[in-house]
Amino acid sequence: MTFIEPGLYVRDGFAEGPLADAALFRAARAGRLLDELYEQATTMTDGQLRDGVHRALRPFIQEQPPACQVDSFTALIRREVRIDWPASDRLPCA
Repeated sequence: MTFIEPGLYVRDGFAEGPLADAALFRAARAGRLLDELYEQATTMTDGQLRDGVHRALRPFIQEQPPACQVDSFTALIRREVRIDWPASDRLPCA
């Protein structure tokens, strides 16, 4: 086991601890919010959809998501192209 900082360590190539758990929770939540947007996209205006994508990505990225990324995700959802957003129970660590 390798200690990185309080609340985060690496074991067998995966991050563990409370900080890793929080990151996994944020990733899963962003995936759920994006899935909800797919279901509601046909009833939303472009502005509402863009705002929804921004709200889904902001907690995951933990800062303002880049406008180009929000616009790209919005366009993909509008065209009904699924974004692969895997959220596993372990956080791989390089």
